[in-house]
Amino acid sequence: MTRAIRMRGYVVKIVVIGGTGLIGSKLVAVLGEHGHEAVPAAPSTGVNTMTGEGLAEVLDGAAVVVDVSNSPSFADDAVMEFFRTATTNLLGYSAKAGVTHYVALSVVGTERLSESGYFRAKIVQEKLIRESGLPYSIVHATQFFEFVKTIADFSTVDGTVHLPPVLIQPMVSDDVAAAVGRVAEEEPLHGIREIAGPGQFRLDELVRIGLEAKGDPREVVADERALYYGVRLGERTLLPGPDAQLGEITFEEWLARQ
Repeated sequence: MTRAIRMRGYVVKIVVIGGTGLIGSKLVAVLGEHGHEAVPAAPSTGVNTMTGEGLAEVLDGAAVVVDVSNSPSFADDAVMEFFRTATTNLLGYSAKAGVTHYVALSVVGTERLSESGYFRAKIVQEKLIRESGLPYSIVHATQFFEFVKTIADFSTVDGTVHLPPVLIQPMVSDDVAAAVGRVAEEEPLHGIREIAGPGQFRLDELVRIGLEAKGDPREVVADERALYYGVRLGERTLLPGPDAQLGEITFEEWLARQ
């Protein structure tokens, strides 16, 4: 197996942690199309990052590890335990295996969302990666189109969806997978790359459009006091910086395909 820090033009083994999920399965396909040996790793494939089961075996010969996994529980203590334990195990086994690039998917605005137990856990995950000594890249993505209904469900009170009218720049999961794949094939950033969708919306507007397109009759109300997954947002909390790399597929195009 050829090991290289710059992977384009080389065939290397890339292990995708969470490789059977929404982003992971698409990422495995993208990397496979580029000629790499892309290996999905998840509990269903015999790999458990919480216990370490299967990690030594799946990482044998790997040049790159890409972690797009997520906690099975979003309860504060459980999500912190997941990201702390899983990331510690992954980093340790990756170092032993001689991995030359450790990539992790995180969220735009993570450092601004510390009121949330989930994002506090993501902050810990990123800190562990930065301090590990491994060559690394962290990809911060905005919210996915696919989760618009989930946002609505979480924000529904007595049949009405309450959302703050703040700005958001969501993207489709296909563009997320493509962007993470590009990072995995390049030299480690030793920092963060932000990715986002091609268009901005008000959060309430985005969800209203999404629900109407699916025939969901719930009313969406712009509520300045409403929280987003328990967090009070500023106008631009969910937006990336000016150097973010943008996806190609618009929300309207994605809705038309559904």
